[in-house]
Amino acid sequence: MRTRRQETKGGVRERRHRAGRAALVLAALLGAAVAGPAGWIASDRLERDNDFCVSCHLPDGEPLHAAKRKDLEHWPPATLAAKHGMEGVREDGAIRPFRCIDCHGGTGAAGRVRVKILSAKDAFWYAVGRFEEPSSMRWPLQDADCRRCHAHFDEKERAPGADPAFHELAVHNAKLGVACVDCHLVHDEGGLSDHDFLHPEHVRARCAACHPELAP
Repeated sequence: MRTRRQETKGGVRERRHRAGRAALVLAALLGAAVAGPAGWIASDRLERDNDFCVSCHLPDGEPLHAAKRKDLEHWPPATLAAKHGMEGVREDGAIRPFRCIDCHGGTGAAGRVRVKILSAKDAFWYAVGRFEEPSSMRWPLQDADCRRCHAHFDEKERAPGADPAFHELAVHNAKLGVACVDCHLVHDEGGLSDHDFLHPEHVRARCAACHPELAP
């Protein structure tokens, strides 16, 4: 059985390196807490840059969120995220490029604080070398995040006798019990490009909660 004396110098150096990174992160977090508003404003500026969101690298050298960044800028759009990236965001009467933080920034004071806390936690685990590409969102997007741009659904003209669009029915907009992202998969490929990249089988499974006859 190996003893502490038998540990390699390389292993000791690695632990010291990780401990040093952890100390730096803790110092940075403490500094941010002391800085207060200044730290908040500085992090806000960084978050607005898509390049910053993918500037970290995983242990294998792959940039963090590289696949999602590539998806966002893919042409022609292959996902709902790419469609958002193509169309941009209307702001102050003009269209500006779409940013990751437009969806992932949190809504309202509570939402923004949640994002800041999760970001600080991720930064800590990254600095100590124990961060991995997430397989799912720890806190999924809320309807309020989507409604910042999609506040309402305009009624569209349709041929006489044609069925109304899903969101034109009041029952589908009030207390439906289904979140926007339950149907609208953002980064998943395979959706219908002419139907906002919805995935028919996935949506049908959600509809079956209220309409058993639609169960796959």
